[in-house]
Amino acid sequence: MEEKVEKIFYVLTCAGENPEKASMPFALGNAALAMDIPATICLQGNGVYLAQKGYADHVLPGGGFPPIKKLILDFVEQGGKIWVCVPCIKERNIAVEDLIEGSETTAAAKVNLEALQSSAVFVY
Repeated sequence: MEEKVEKIFYVLTCAGENPEKASMPFALGNAALAMDIPATICLQGNGVYLAQKGYADHVLPGGGFPPIKKLILDFVEQGGKIWVCVPCIKERNIAVEDLIEGSETTAAAKVNLEALQSSAVFVY
């Protein structure tokens, strides 16, 4: 029997309008990665703005967390996956070429499979 791999999946639906809430998945994801637990953050709704090049440069730190740009860079450097909702970027006129390095686009089926295969799912 195959051993189940522990991993955590975060869904983030806000950005600079709520920097404290937007920081939480990245802070938790960085902690998970430091514990050798694979982590994926899926950006949906306004959350996709965080994957737009230059956007995070202007988001104020929230809730005592480091600046979100640092949290995002640390997450990617540690091997975290950032998924960006395709319908959400289309709705906001964000081109795929305008997404930060380390992010990839995704849609419903892949998101559902990741949630089913994850040990825990957090939604912000």
